[in-house]
Amino acid sequence: SLLVALCLSIFLSFHLTAQSLKCNTCTVGLSSLCFIGSTAECSTDQPNCFTAEAVFNATRIVNLKRKGCLATAFCNTTSTGSILTAGYTVTQTCCSTDQCNGAVAIQLPLTVALGAALVAIWSTFT
Repeated sequence: SLLVALCLSIFLSFHLTAQSLKCNTCTVGLSSLCFIGSTAECSTDQPNCFTAEAVFNATRIVNLKRKGCLATAFCNTTSTGSILTAGYTVTQTCCSTDQCNGAVAIQLPLTVALGAALVAIWSTFT
């Protein structure tokens, strides 16, 4: 009986763990490059993988991206805003299979990432 309880416990813990969705994460991304990325297991309150893309309306050149886990209520949404009078549109797209939100892109050091972002932004104003 103790052996049966132990086996049942192991099975249930494996089954519950296996149910967690595994997603690629990208905290800071520019175009197709991810500067700070990895993978994560989603929680029950954020059960979906997502990719978010922010596009500046005036240039459409600078695209900022994020990836990770997201609550269902925020999936497949589009919102708009502005930073220093520059308008942008953010689109969040979700999916629900392991690592369905694309591969983790090339990782670069943060200083290189910031430099690339500044050059990209600066080139849109010159």
